[in-house]
Amino acid sequence: MAPPVTQFELAQPPNDAISALAFAPDSPSRLLAASWDKNVYLYDTLQNNSDDGSHGTLIQTFEHRAPVMDVCFGADGSEAFTAGMDWQVRRVDLATGEQTTLSKHAAPVRRVVYSREHSLLISASWDSTLHVHSPTNPSLAPLAVPLPGKPHAMAASPSKVIVAMTSRLVHIYDLAALSAALNSSSPEPPQPWQQRESSLKFLTRAVAAMPSDAGYATSSIEGRVAVEWFDASAESQARKYAFKCHRQPQPSSSSPDNPSGGGPATDVVYPVNALAFHPVHGSTFASGGGDATVALWDAEAKRRMKVYQKFADSVAALAFSADGRYLAVGVCPGFETGMRDYSGEGRAKIFVRELGENEALPKGKGK
Repeated sequence: MAPPVTQFELAQPPNDAISALAFAPDSPSRLLAASWDKNVYLYDTLQNNSDDGSHGTLIQTFEHRAPVMDVCFGADGSEAFTAGMDWQVRRVDLATGEQTTLSKHAAPVRRVVYSREHSLLISASWDSTLHVHSPTNPSLAPLAVPLPGKPHAMAASPSKVIVAMTSRLVHIYDLAALSAALNSSSPEPPQPWQQRESSLKFLTRAVAAMPSDAGYATSSIEGRVAVEWFDASAESQARKYAFKCHRQPQPSSSSPDNPSGGGPATDVVYPVNALAFHPVHGSTFASGGGDATVALWDAEAKRRMKVYQKFADSVAALAFSADGRYLAVGVCPGFETGMRDYSGEGRAKIFVRELGENEALPKGKGK
């Protein structure tokens, strides 16, 4: 009989809203969390405290000068990179705690992604630029790539990086071309491999790349997710689709004209804040929304596989471990709650779910 599926809450969570989560590429239990409380947290999710029965161990915190908007691991579990509200992109040595500034933008840095295939770090800032860094060669000055809009989401596949901006703009860059441009002395910044208009009508909140390098998913503030493929052929582009999700039906309220309130129910629409593809079952991805739920989807079959039990607050961030066994969920109040003086203090939580053997396996692909 299969062992019971477990989900646990990490001890010592961040003190304010969670902006990002990331598992190490070489360990299923090393987890980074970035927070608006100006810290990055490093956990061992599987090392429990026998004294009080709490789950996970906070290994170390790395203080920054401003809220941390994003975090990712580098080549291995010993280094991390952060995106700061103080405009800086930093490398953090997770063993010594030493922090090094790699570049400074002209506005807050929204996202950072690291490509292990090309040993590149890419940062996206609200100054409407990308900075391309070579962490293995710090003497190389970062390459600045101008963008036509303010970036809000970014993700890297094995060969591409997808940047979603305001005005429904999506640029896809070839990582090999970015690497070549960084190592050349050409003053001309590289052009995007593809320029697209988002399939979603409202602001993009998250983007995630398929590990198969075939395409990506985007989500919006208006409770929708779109799935697209890189291949520009008409046949491939005809496969792209979008769907509604993270909406809660609400019965119509009574009014003087309709005291019983018996009209049709309406949907309360929530933002889809987070997306993450499963690293092993590449067609499966998770979405997390302002409705405080997480769902699993099969991108190929266009179907929902699972909806998990509702959390106490909005889902802000998601991350799968490299082996696909664990799903980390960052939960904190969202602005959709109508909170005027926002505070995530005391309400930010990180949950880790151990997935069952076939829980993320697309239907029809079982043993």
